[in-house]
Amino acid sequence: MAVREIFAGMPWWVKWVAVPVIALVVFGGAILSAIGVLIGLLFKLLVFVALVGGLIYVVRKFMASSSSSRGDW
Repeated sequence: MAVREIFAGMPWWVKWVAVPVIALVVFGGAILSAIGVLIGLLFKLLVFVALVGGLIYVVRKFMASSSSSRGDW
């Protein structure tokens, strides 16, 4: 028996309301954990990009100031 045949005689609210609600109750914790992991990874990636960008900015600033002071010698 296929899934379509099982749902064929059911009212619309069983397919579109009851089944998704049951799925959220059963798998809700796993879904929230997965979303939490993704948000955590995105936050860490954002922090990484910000730190690397800051490092590049500081190094360029230091190199520019040291090269201009080297010309004074």
